[in-house]
Formats: sequence, structure tokens, C-alpha cells
Amino acid sequence: MIPAMPATATSSRQAPVAALRFGRFAAMGAVALLILVAGVWGSWRTAQHVMLTKGRESGTVEVTRCAQDLCSGPFTPVSTGARARASVEIARSVAVRKGQTYSVVVKPGTEEVVRSGPAGVLYAWVPLGGALLLASVVVAGGLRLTRVAWVLAGSGAVLLTVTFLAL
Repeated sequence: MIPAMPATATSSRQAPVAALRFGRFAAMGAVALLILVAGVWGSWRTAQHVMLTKGRESGTVEVTRCAQDLCSGPFTPVSTGARARASVEIARSVAVRKGQTYSVVVKPGTEEVVRSGPAGVLYAWVPLGGALLLASVVVAGGLRLTRVAWVLAGSGAVLLTVTFLAL
């Protein structure tokens, strides 16, 4: 600092830079948080039925017919209080094939079922795995927190890989 300059001149130049850094950090933090919340929200719609099975109807479904987005088949109950159904619908995915039998849980008040067991739990959390991968890019690039980004990316990659292997 030059002795003739007042002490406030240097700090007044750094204030806008600090404000911009804080703004970037806040904005990118909000974006990363929004991505993660959306991943949890998307996963929880299915995961709640798979993970909180007490009082829900569980059983098996043998897939007999598949259309564009849905497969269907007869439901055979396994839990007490569950009733047999001539046809229930399960979302069609790469893991659902015609002629196969899957353990499922019935969504309350519908004729729709979701896979249960470890494979069903992992499959329900796939949206969170994608959100973790996407948030890692935002955290690395926008927040410049590379270690946190690697943890997020690793967690998402492990979740998606284990799900792929389980299905």
C-alpha cells in the first residue's frame, strides 16, 4: 500500500469481488441443493412404498402382457390381508420382462405395484443417483469444492452401478 493512499481505498476495491464470490457461491449452492432435493423427491414417490411396507399388500406378479410404458399380470398375495387381483400394472423398464415373476408391493388405493426387496429399494433411488452425479458437476464447477464433488459423484456412481447389478 502506498503511504499517501487512505486505507479504505484497497478494501473498497475488494468489496465488489467478495460480493461476487459470495453471490456465485450462494447461487451455485442453491442450484446444487435444488438438484439434490429434486432427486430425493423423485425417488421418495416410489421408495416410500418399497421401504415402508408395514400394512401394505405384498406379493408376486407374473408379467403376462407388456405395452408401451406398462406391463401387467395377475397378483398373488403373500402378506396377510392382501387380496388376489386378476391384473395389476407395473412400470415397464429394462428390468421387467414378460414371463418373469417379481416380488412387489401394491400402492395403496391403486392397481399399480412397485418392485420390493433389495432390487426394488435400489431401483427406487435411481433418480437420487442421477441427481448426485449432476450435483457433483455443479459443486465442482460452480462452488470449486472438488473433494465434495468427488464424494457426490462417487456416491451416485456406486448407487447406479449397484442398482444395475441388482436388477
